Amino acid sequence: MSIGHFPQAYKIWKQKSSATTSLITYLIFSVGAVVWVLYGISVHDMVIVISFAPGAVGACLVLALAIYYRKKQKTS
Repeated sequence: MSIGHFPQAYKIWKQKSSATTSLITYLIFSVGAVVWVLYGISVHDMVIVISFAPGAVGACLVLALAIYYRKKQKTS
C-alpha cells in the first residue's frame, strides 16, 4: 500500500495537471506517513521505517506535484 501513491504522482506529472487531486487528502497522507517514519526511527524499529518510508515519499511527491502544477496553471 505504501507505493500506491506513485501512480497518482505519475498521472499528475504526465497530464501536467492536478485539478482532480485533493490537496487536503495528500497533506493528511504525507503528515501521517512522515510521523510514522519518525516514530519508527525514534523506537529503532526498522520494519516501521521501511514500511512507511515509500508511502511518505509517494504522498509528499503527489502533494508537491499537485501544488506545483496548480501554481503553474494560475500563472499561465
